[in-house]
Formats: sequence, C-alpha cells, structure tokens
Amino acid sequence: MNAKLSDEQLVAYLDNQLDTEQRQRIDAAIAEDPMLGLRLQWLNRSSLPFKDAYKDLSRQAPVDRLQAMLDTLPSPARPQLSRRRFLAVAAGLVVSGVLADRLFLGWQASQEDSNWRGLVADYMVLYVPQTLDHLPNDEAAQQSQLRTIDTLLGLNLKPAQLTLPRAEFKRAQILEYDGVPIAQITYLDPVHGPMALCVTLSDTGSRHFARERRHGMNIVHWADMQHAWMLIGHNPVTELEAMAKTLRGRLSA
Repeated sequence: MNAKLSDEQLVAYLDNQLDTEQRQRIDAAIAEDPMLGLRLQWLNRSSLPFKDAYKDLSRQAPVDRLQAMLDTLPSPARPQLSRRRFLAVAAGLVVSGVLADRLFLGWQASQEDSNWRGLVADYMVLYVPQTLDHLPNDEAAQQSQLRTIDTLLGLNLKPAQLTLPRAEFKRAQILEYDGVPIAQITYLDPVHGPMALCVTLSDTGSRHFARERRHGMNIVHWADMQHAWMLIGHNPVTELEAMAKTLRGRLSA
C-alpha cells in the first residue's frame, strides 16, 4: 500500500481532509514503514520555507487573481485549498512568473541537494548501537547488498573500498524517497556509535568537501559528476572529513 500513497494523499492526511477509514489506513502504513513517516515529516515542513523563500516576493504573487479564478467555479467543482496547498499554488505562480532565471534555478538545486541530506539525518537520528550490533559480518551478503546499489545507482562498489579505521561495515541497503533511490552503507564505530556513507544520483556537478551539522550529528558531503555523497555520524567532524577523503580517493580510483 505504501507505494500507492501519493504526496497529495499524505498532504490531505496532514490537513485532516480524510475520512476516518482513510486516516486509519495511512496510520497503519506509517507504523509499518519508517520511510513513510519521513515523507510525512518532509511534507509537514513544506509550508514553512514559503514564508522565508518568498518573503520579498509575496506581493508579486497573483493571489487575488488566483482566488478570483477559483470563485468563478461552481461550488462542487471548486477545490478546497488548505493553507499549505494554497501557498504551494501561489508560490508556483511566482516561480513561473518572476523567478525563472539562473539565480533561482541555482538556489532550487542547492535546496534539493540539502533536502536529501536532511532526510538521511532524520533517519539516522533513530539509530542506536543496538540497531546494528546484531548484524552478521558476512562479506558475501555485503557484496550482494552492494550489487543492488550498483544496479540502481550505476556504481561498482567493493567491500574493500568501503573499509574504515575502527568502524565496522554492517549493512548496505537502498532507501527511497519520492521515487529517488538513496544508498545507505552503515557502520558501527565502537567509540561514537552508528555512522553511514550515503549516496544518491546528482547532476549538479563535482563539489569539494563541505560540512554540516544536523540533529547533533556531523556531516561531510561532496559530489562527483553523477553522484552526491555524504558521511554522517557522531564522530568529530575532522575525523569524518579524513575518512571522507579516504573514501573519495578509493571510489574515484
């Protein structure tokens, strides 16, 4: 069922526009699928950036014209726009009318790039050592898991390329958000706990190392011509960056 849930259905769920039976179905799906919960968290935040991102342009948005168009529709056909949906439509008109230039497209790309790291951080904050310490260290299983990642993301990963000092390779798996695959390679560091190397497809070009901090975790991220990468954990950021440099060197060799 989860794959059939569209963003529109989840927004209706957040806006309390579903009947009891529909809400119960989605409640059950959320309980079964942590990634669905992350999608809901993202969508629940989706109304927040509009205020900042379009603050200086809000007067240019043709909100009155949009509302007048809606008012001409017969009542049964008139869509019931929640604040979140109305802002999304209005902001979309602003984008098409006054922001379709290189500056906005660059800003949009940077937002999309940041959003995937936010999703990973939302997921990783749930990890504790007990999440990973029971997983077997089976190289054959790891190779099989990496082949799945290779197929979806066009990579050629080997366990030997992914070894890190002290941290133990525990699992490689594919996550997905809105049809976009995100590979997660998890490690268990006996000192700092769970950490992960994550990768997704990207066409924003090669970028050098940059640092972030989310949910109390440090992130080092970079990109090559086809993929965006991040290393996330509770390790000191200088330690993460040293490991990221090692990984990037091996993965680009």
